[in-house]
Amino acid sequence: MHAFCFPTLGYVQRLYDFLRRHPTWVDGFWAVILFGISVLGGATVEEGRGTELPALTVPVMFLLSVVVALRRRMPERMLLLALVVGLGQLILDVPTAPADFALLVIVYTVAAVGARWASRVALTAGLCAAPLAQLRWPSQEAGTAGNVALSVILAVPFALAWVLGDSIRTRRAYFAQLEERAARLEKEREAQAKVAVAAERARIARELHDVVAHNVSVMVVQADGAAYVLDTAPDQAKKALETISGTGRQALAEMRRLLGVLRTGEHQEAGEYVPQPGLQQIEDLVEQCRESGLPVDFKVEGTSRELPRGVELTAYRIVQEALTNTRKHGGPNAGASVRLVYFDDGLGLLVEDDGKGAPHELYEEGGFDGQGHGLIGMRERVGMVGGTLDAGPRPGGGFRISALLPLKPAH
Repeated sequence: MHAFCFPTLGYVQRLYDFLRRHPTWVDGFWAVILFGISVLGGATVEEGRGTELPALTVPVMFLLSVVVALRRRMPERMLLLALVVGLGQLILDVPTAPADFALLVIVYTVAAVGARWASRVALTAGLCAAPLAQLRWPSQEAGTAGNVALSVILAVPFALAWVLGDSIRTRRAYFAQLEERAARLEKEREAQAKVAVAAERARIARELHDVVAHNVSVMVVQADGAAYVLDTAPDQAKKALETISGTGRQALAEMRRLLGVLRTGEHQEAGEYVPQPGLQQIEDLVEQCRESGLPVDFKVEGTSRELPRGVELTAYRIVQEALTNTRKHGGPNAGASVRLVYFDDGLGLLVEDDGKGAPHELYEEGGFDGQGHGLIGMRERVGMVGGTLDAGPRPGGGFRISALLPLKPAH
């Protein structure tokens, strides 16, 4: 049974999609049905009376069927055609038929999708259609009061059709406004994210620029020292040259990262370049947080050693921004833990808190202080050194940030 139901549902869905893509075909189908019912019904009535259909009855039925077939493609024109046909029926004394149902359909259609002037004309014509029809073909058995009552009763469907169509128009306009607003907000969010990325990249570029400048300064100092003791202390000069070699390799690696960051035209102010914070300053940062009232558990695993300055700077900034966010959004009783793990080929970093936290969207949109841009800034920093970042809420509350920073950037 299930094997039969699923293919059937698929056929029904495809048929429904086809009909939605071709509304004129659907209207044309119903127009043919309406025309056939009108002709057969009129022929049956006249045959019972022993007479033939009036000459203009079939053309009137056909034109009203055309109104139904093309109502969504050209609603205003079909409204005018329906008005002309209706007036022709009154003037030429063409009796009503099931095809006159097209007048009700076009009133609804114009109210839903037509121009405003056409909607007002459709409402007026619909309310006048029933009284005019009763005046033209009054019921002899009902009397004056009965004809007036019939006029009011027959005018109600036209009013309801117009109200339904106008409500559909209002609903569509409301949903269109919501979609436009959502699209506009999405564009604004994308623009803000781009601005945040550009600002963070500019900041990273300035910091890496300082790192490279510091390394070059160390090389210059070591080179001067090596030249000074080259003749008197060769071993000391050799050690200085080894330091220059290692520092130069680090400077080249940082320079490659620096060239990958597009600066926005902002220039470093003139002055002495100072080294950016690294892993040694994380302990000072943790102590500052403790003094401010945030309990922080700090652990270091593995063999501590000196790492490339770009990796150390990235680790420091991640811890700094994570702890800043915990102080801002974690609540009064929040606590945090910072864990550094030295691997053979990289540095692992885990920052967790048990506070109430902030919505994930706040991290994405820049939930940290003015110096950072939430996860956007973190991802940019980690991406610059070829690392990976995983961040999200913890089960039971709080937030977790995990990063793996390799010693060599991925190519």
